[in-house]
Amino acid sequence: MEPGDDAGRRAPATTAADAFSLLQEPRRPWLDVDALKRRFHELSGPLHPDRVHSAPEEERLAANARYADLNAAFQVLKEPRDRLPLLYELETGSRPKDIQRIPPGTMELFVEIGQACRDADAFLQRKSGATSPMLKLQLMQEGLNWLDRFQELQRRVNERREVLMAELLSLNGVWEQAPPPGDPARLAALPMERLEQVYRALSYVDRWTGQIQERSVQLAM
Repeated sequence: MEPGDDAGRRAPATTAADAFSLLQEPRRPWLDVDALKRRFHELSGPLHPDRVHSAPEEERLAANARYADLNAAFQVLKEPRDRLPLLYELETGSRPKDIQRIPPGTMELFVEIGQACRDADAFLQRKSGATSPMLKLQLMQEGLNWLDRFQELQRRVNERREVLMAELLSLNGVWEQAPPPGDPARLAALPMERLEQVYRALSYVDRWTGQIQERSVQLAM
């Protein structure tokens, strides 16, 4: 059974420390999600509700709670948008700040996607008010052009995400070489400012993907 958002998940009440330690993962910016999933199954398999439903109530409730905690930890760690701010908080003691500030390297896409969404919204409004068959045909072709434009924007957004994910992978080496947790020298050895910038950039990438997909669905109707 796949871990899921509804399978005994609690709202991420787990902290970053809980999530990493519960799944026996070292603190790292990048994680192999398939390996993480295998670890989740390995640890949670004996606790799955289907396997403990006939156990004594106290044992069953404890197993269900443990399973829910493991599942919540998996949900936290599998997505960079959840894992990175929690890793940042774990290392620094505070959440990332200035999430709305545009990170370096994203301004061009920020402006272009924002303008494209505004123009597409105006087009969709014109399309909804069209009554002439000839005008509808003309607007249909224009809508196809808009779909092509958003597909190209999504391709560029995907490229940006791949670059950011590759950087997260490269940052793993810094975390692995840093002094262990609890060492006073650990924080100075970690590039926390860059981690925050990558997190903010990925947040924009996720937001742009949602905006592009929303317009693409509307344009295809």
